[in-house]
Parts: sequence; C-alpha cells; structure tokens
Amino acid sequence: MRNFFKTTFLLTLLTLLLVWLGSAIGGRSGVVVGFCFALLLNFASYWFSDKIVLAMYRAKAAPEGKFPHLYRIVSDLSTKAGIPMPKIYIIPTQTPNAFATGRGPKHAAVAVTQGIMQILAEDELRGVLAHELAHVKNRDILISTIVATIAGAISMIANMARWAVMFGTGSRGRREGSNVIGVLIMSIIAPIVALLIQLAVSRSREYQADESGARICHSPISLANALKKLTQASKLMPMHGANPSTAHLFIVNPLSGAGLINLFSTHPPLEERIKKLQEMSV
Repeated sequence: MRNFFKTTFLLTLLTLLLVWLGSAIGGRSGVVVGFCFALLLNFASYWFSDKIVLAMYRAKAAPEGKFPHLYRIVSDLSTKAGIPMPKIYIIPTQTPNAFATGRGPKHAAVAVTQGIMQILAEDELRGVLAHELAHVKNRDILISTIVATIAGAISMIANMARWAVMFGTGSRGRREGSNVIGVLIMSIIAPIVALLIQLAVSRSREYQADESGARICHSPISLANALKKLTQASKLMPMHGANPSTAHLFIVNPLSGAGLINLFSTHPPLEERIKKLQEMSV
C-alpha cells in the first residue's frame, strides 16, 4: 500500500511539473503539443512493447515439451496470482536474469535467460517468476508507459523552449533578458527532475513487485536468496548488449554502476530489497 501511494504521489508530481513547465514556457498550446506527441510515441511503444523487447534480446518461445518444469511453475503461480498464464520465452544468454512484458495480463510474456535456470534452485526460480507475474498483475508496463509519456512531453517542451530562445532572442529587447535566462534554466532542470521522478517510480514498482511476488509464491526468503545469486552472477557475467531503455524491465539491473550512477538506477539498492523481504518472513 505504501508503494501504491508513493507511485501516485510521484505521478502527480510529474504531472504538475509538466503543467508548470508548459504554462511557463509555451502556455496551454505548449503542454498540448508536447503531451500529444509524447503520447503518440509511447502508445506505439506500449502496444508493441512485447514484440520489440523480445526481438531486442533474441528471445524465442519456450517449447513446453523441452521446459515442462518452467511451464508447471508459471502455470501454478499464474493461478495463485489470479491472472491468465503468460507466454514463456527463453533468452539465449548465460547471464542470469528475467523480465516480464506485454500491455496487460491477457497479452503478457515472461522471459528468462538460459543462465538463470542453471544457478537457481526451484524455490528461488519460483520467487523470480512470481516477481515477474506481480509486474503483470500490477500493470507496471502501463504505469511505466504513462510515466514515460509525461516525462517525454516535458523533455519535448524543454527542447522547444531552447530552440525558441535560440531563434527568438535577437528580436526581443534587453528587457526580456532575464526571462530568456529563466527559460533556459527551466528547460535544463525540468527534464532532469522528470528523469529522476521516472526512475523513482521504477524503483517503487520494483519494491511492489518484490512484495506482491513474495506473497504469490509464499516465500519471501526464496526471492531474497534469488536476488543475491542473480546480482553476484550478473557482476561476474554481465549482459552484453543490454539496452539502458529496457533496464527497468529486468528483475536485477543488467547495467553496472556505482557512486552517483546509483542515483540514476532503475532498481532499488539490493540490500534494501533483501531487507524488506526478510522482514516479510518474520
């Protein structure tokens, strides 16, 4: 429940930032143009998200005859989660990881790497798959699309403002010099703030998926143990070719980074995720 209110608050904050920036720079038309263009792009991405990301990672449909244990686990957990069974895909890489995609519970897909099935015990694999099914049940793909639409609109309006300043400064008098500086500052700061809010929403949804997934599989410790193994293995065998735009989909971040880079991480700190799961098991 706490993560739900946090996500709602961040979405509201992002919307207010869009309205404020658009009104300050382009008026009502600036908000409408930027939002509509971002909505169009993100709607296309949302509608075809499963096909795009599965193709990006060369994922292939998993034959049930070859992976009966995988189908058995996903079928059982889907029933417990109260959602239709998603399609199952295998990603041809030894880097252990997994993600869920699709525009809703009826059009969902779960993809796991070859490596994840080699290093996890069955209860740990159940925890990972429960986490991914929780993303499907919580409609996190839709939420991330809404956030991306608003954040994208903010970036577009900011870009429009910078171009307007570049081509309009000469025709304006010195009296508007301070306004020009203010517009430039806003056009630089607003997209950064929007990005930070977008990443905060992503981290909040990961916490929620951990909590929901632990309840679906009835074993918070199994998920916690899986997260430890996946993070350690990913450091030893990083996922080559991982795209930053899809990093938020995976159960553990396929990208590495430290220090200030953690501020721009799509995933919460591993220690915090494990701590929360351990508290659930008490």
